Amino acid sequence: MKEKLHSESQEDYLEAIYIVNQRNGYCRSVDLAEQLGYSKASVSVAISKMKAESLITVGHAGVLELTSEGEKIARYTLKKHELIKKLLCGIGVEEQQADVEACKIEHIISEETFQKLTEAADNCAL
Repeated sequence: MKEKLHSESQEDYLEAIYIVNQRNGYCRSVDLAEQLGYSKASVSVAISKMKAESLITVGHAGVLELTSEGEKIARYTLKKHELIKKLLCGIGVEEQQADVEACKIEHIISEETFQKLTEAADNCAL
């Protein structure tokens, strides 16, 4: 992913849909609101925007499904999150704090920086 075309908020929503789907086998708006700690109204607005941008579809019984583009963004965001959290924990940051900070950092690092971090992680024993 070379260009950042989606907002930090969209990346968080897509990542959360992906995580909930992996955990439960499905994700509804209520599951998404619970995962993120957001109101159902906020989630509803975000779902409408993501549908309009063809990042998700809403299927039978309100099940949220990622489109191929939505899943691509979600997986990439999750990959960044997991790597950054691993690196932070590896240098002694407490896991909960590392998780919170990884969520912030995942949205602001460049593709080049992410690649360099990936290479560094591959070359050390974390």
